[in-house]
Amino acid sequence: MKFLNALSAKVAERNARVVFPEHHEPRTAEAMRFLDRDGLCVPITLGEDTERYVQALIETRGMKEAIARRLVGKPLYRAAAMVAAGEADAMVAGAEAPTRRVIEAASMAIGLAEGVSLPSSFFLMNFPDNRSLIFADCGLNVAPDAQTLAAIARASAQSAEVLLGEAKLALLSFSTGTSGAGASVDIVREAAEITGFLGPVQGDAALIPDVAQRKGAGAGDANVLVFPSLDAGNIAYKLAVALAGAQALGPILQGFAKPVCDLSRGASVQDIVDATVVSLALG
Repeated sequence: MKFLNALSAKVAERNARVVFPEHHEPRTAEAMRFLDRDGLCVPITLGEDTERYVQALIETRGMKEAIARRLVGKPLYRAAAMVAAGEADAMVAGAEAPTRRVIEAASMAIGLAEGVSLPSSFFLMNFPDNRSLIFADCGLNVAPDAQTLAAIARASAQSAEVLLGEAKLALLSFSTGTSGAGASVDIVREAAEITGFLGPVQGDAALIPDVAQRKGAGAGDANVLVFPSLDAGNIAYKLAVALAGAQALGPILQGFAKPVCDLSRGASVQDIVDATVVSLALG
């Protein structure tokens, strides 16, 4: 993907330090070697300055010393504490650890960015026809209400501006406009009203101009698809990989004070390299 090459060049200039708490995992270790070889970042392993990490959690996160000391004994929390302490600029994990553990560590040790009320995630989907789309939220928020869905949409639009150059966002539903009714449609409609983004809209109308025209649903050229639930988003991205041969990078986490990437446990070495680049580009 040409845009990934452009992101790589941008990221390489930063020379960011990225901590990989799963550095012993074979795919992660190989990805770290490639990232270092290509000058994309400075991959680092878990540090040894326990007292510094404990103090960082006390000062930046307001933790009690006993809790901070217990947490930094765990690899994911230690890595996140290194980010809090300024020893690392970003954290990449998840090749072995489940999403909830990565989220917990990032939430407790790094925290959310100013003005952000909740974290969310997306997959950068790269298709064989050279299209790239953002799918959100496919890894974190299970059953978002309208306000949560609106927050996911806004965060994903910002990510698209950075990664894809523009954000053409569609809030997906089984209904386009008023063609269907139900509680889930109402949530999507309210989120669309809050944000001003297109929705509710069916998947084909979001992506195919002719269908969009027939259904009166915008231009049909969305590059950001916001799903109404984690069920829908997770199923959709896995089907895109299995049936369309798409590459799924992520889940990339949004909303944290510093870049955090939660890898899919099925990620390849190249996926880990690319997901690291994408995460750093957003930081």
